[in-house]
Formats: sequence, structure tokens, C-alpha cells
Amino acid sequence: MKDIKICVIGLGYVGLPLARLFSTKYPTVGFDMNQSRVNELMTGHDCTGEVNDKMLQEAIKRKHLICTTDLEEIRKCNFYVVAVPTPVDENNRPDLCPLWGASETVGKVISKGDVVVYESTVYPGVTEEECIPVVERVSGLVYNQDFFAGYSPERINPGDKEHTVEKIRKVTSGSTPEVANLVDDIYNSVLVNGTHKAPSIKVAEASKIIENSQRDVNIAFMNELAKIFNAMNIDTQDVIEAAATKWNFIKLKPGLVGGHCISVDPYYLIQKAQVYGVLPRVMFAARRLNDGMGEYVAEQVIKCMNKKGILVKDARILILGITFKENCPDIRNTKIVDIYSTLSEYTTNITVYDPWADIETVKREYNIDVTNVLSESDKYNAVVLGVAHSCFSDLDIKSLVENNGIVYDVKGVLPRDIIDGRL
Repeated sequence: MKDIKICVIGLGYVGLPLARLFSTKYPTVGFDMNQSRVNELMTGHDCTGEVNDKMLQEAIKRKHLICTTDLEEIRKCNFYVVAVPTPVDENNRPDLCPLWGASETVGKVISKGDVVVYESTVYPGVTEEECIPVVERVSGLVYNQDFFAGYSPERINPGDKEHTVEKIRKVTSGSTPEVANLVDDIYNSVLVNGTHKAPSIKVAEASKIIENSQRDVNIAFMNELAKIFNAMNIDTQDVIEAAATKWNFIKLKPGLVGGHCISVDPYYLIQKAQVYGVLPRVMFAARRLNDGMGEYVAEQVIKCMNKKGILVKDARILILGITFKENCPDIRNTKIVDIYSTLSEYTTNITVYDPWADIETVKREYNIDVTNVLSESDKYNAVVLGVAHSCFSDLDIKSLVENNGIVYDVKGVLPRDIIDGRL
């Protein structure tokens, strides 16, 4: 492995941490089509917060990591890793355009004997049925004769400072036994907790997509329970605490399912299953239930306001947080937007406060005005804690509420004596 030179294509939440990690052992080039993103990284700053600026600056200063938009800079690499997004379209159908584009990029620079490994979450078969043919067409090379492939699904958890990329146990695979060993060895060389070598690329692909689908289904069950118990005027979290005293009860909480993984990836398997004549009823129902939870929360807020005689029309409402999860700037598929949209049908006096979110990005993506600074002198008819950022624990939330106002806790982290409702 002395002559390995790695290229990571896609420098987002997945690609950049991986590129930085690989650069500790191998010459590594990070490639991205976004010039402003590359410029930012080369100054030693990562706006996603996934890579510590000091670590990034050290890697760049020592020239172990270079970020670029120039194809010529990656032509001399021989181990290509694709880490681009795999979104869905407006009809929740898999959008493989980023993968096809990345595969074209690989095809333009790949040489005989090189390996391309995909990390993007896909349904079983995408690597060899959708991506590799693109590489073959563009490069003119023959798969498993001139070049080889692998699949190692990403397991990045945005904002998680405990399960960082070097500590994650990775699944690996390869298109031949020899390449599977090579891919496994390279990943093993930079990981603290090693790897699990899957018997095939399709098995590795399937393993990733069921990780997120399982979580989606489990959360959907808890959300359904929350709806049932709320209708019965029973506190869901009290029920969970009681049930959790049994040794084999799996303790989970209801909540909003956003982000680029759990709220998206199941659709890939749902569509592929139907191609094979299987209707994935449980997965489909879970997706539909979880996608509707933002609107449900808004309706619960309105219900709490009505009980206190607060006029919802033109009410002053504060939403704390808009990112899809705590202590993270990622706003992809955030369900806080659904809360905002439902409440905005009744009032335009909604303030969204989130010190983690990029104001311009939120405005561009959702046309919602967000503030990074909160005036504690302002008072609201309702305060909704949507995201459990650590910084919110320092807020005197009750002081933000007018007399007879309400506090609704989506995350179930606030003291019971200050809230009027929680999921």
C-alpha cells in the first residue's frame, strides 16, 4: 500500500472528514465542483463543523491534503472514493444524478489498475448496475479487467463528536476477492475500530440502507404511540420510562425525522423493492407517518394555545432551532420547516432563532428568515423548542413567554414545570 494515492470526490459532511482521515496515512486530494467550498477548505476552515479547523489546517499545511476543482490534480490518484449526496426528487424517487456525475468524473481520470470505491447510500445494485457502466463508457476501460470497484457505506453522524469517522467501524467490499482485501486493508489502516468485510458489494449496499430504514421504522412506531397517548391525555415519556424498566425493552423517543439519511434513504429501498414485486408496507407507512410529524407538532402547539385562550391569529411565536438536529448547522430536510409552514397559516409574527444555522442558506433553501441573535426583552405568546442545541440550555425560556403564554417541547428535554406540552 506504499504507492496508494487517494482522491475523495465530494467534500461535504461525509467526504471531507474521510479525506482528512486518509491524509494521515496517504497523499490525499479532495475534489469538489464547488469552487467556493474548495477555497474555504484551503484556508483551513470547514463551515459544516465536521472537521476541526486546527486538524484541517495541519493537514493542508503539511500538504498531506489538497482540495481542488481541477481534474488534472486527481489524475495521478489510483484509489478514488465517491462521497456525493444521494437525494430524492419531489416525488421521493431516487435521484442518481450526483452519482452519475461523479462517475463521469472518475471515468475521465481513472487508469488501468485503479480502484473506485463508492460511499454514497444507495439501494443494492447501484454501484455495479448504474455507476460502473458510466465509468466504463467515459474511460473506455473494462470493469474487473482494467479497473476495479468497491463499496464502503458512509456512517457519518453530523454533529456527533463521539462517533467520529476514525472511530466508526466500516463495512467494506470489493468487486474481486483481491480488491476486497485491498479496500479492507486501506480502510483498516486509518480506523481505530477496524472493518467488517462484506461478501459482496450488494451486501454492503444493503447493509447501509437497512441501518437507516430500521431507525426510521422504530421512530415511526414511537411517533404513532405519541399520537395515541396524546389523544388519551397520557404523557408519552412517562409511559416510555415505565416500560423501559423491562430488561428487553428498547428505549426510544418520538421525534422529528429530518436530515439526509433517515428521511431519505428508505425511499431508495422502497422503490427498488417494488421493481421486484414486493410492496414494503411497513417502510412506506413509517415514511408517511414521520414525514407528517412537523405538521402534527404545529397542531399540538395550536391546541395548547387554544386551551389557554390564546388567539392563534397574529400570535407572536418563537421557534428555537431550525437545523435538523442539535449542535449541527445541517438544515437538509429539516422538519422544523413544516412546523413553521403550518403555524404561518395563522400568523406572520414568527421568529426563528438558531445560532447554528447559516442565515443565507436557510433563506435560499426555505425562504425563511432566521436570526442568530435573540433579544431576551421580547415576549411571545408561544415558544416552541424544536432543536435541543446545547446553547439553549442557558436560556431562561419561561422569561420569553408572556403571561398565560405556552411552551411546547418537541425534544422532551425541558423541565416539566415550565412546559405546556411535549411530543
